[in-house]
Amino acid sequence: MNQLERIQRSFTKKSAPIFEIGDTVKVHVKVIEGEKERIQVYEGTVISRKGALNTETFTVRKVSYGVGVERIFPVHSPIVSKVDVVRQGRVRRAKLYYLRGKKGKFAKVEEREFVGESKASAQQAAAEKTVKA
Repeated sequence: MNQLERIQRSFTKKSAPIFEIGDTVKVHVKVIEGEKERIQVYEGTVISRKGALNTETFTVRKVSYGVGVERIFPVHSPIVSKVDVVRQGRVRRAKLYYLRGKKGKFAKVEEREFVGESKASAQQAAAEKTVKA
């Protein structure tokens, strides 16, 4: 590992947010207005993710008053305080640039069912009950 890689690793966040392409996310962004600092929430669909280590960025797209708005966020920036996943999307592409040309219902990404640890254990318990009965 050379010196450049060591410097890049020192700037990465220890707990990087976990999300994928197609997910609808709420990005909590720190906004500085004069001397005041506040957090503004930007909600939209992740249409791309690129880069590696501390240069990784992701693009979030939302439709505001009928106009499509895209914003690029660095994953490891101190400006991004946190990223919440609202719903997970089922996609078959790495970049969802085709959503730019779609309108209305056609611009939606199909939702994918999230099977987390708690949901998986609940399904196992239900399956065991049906086997015993």
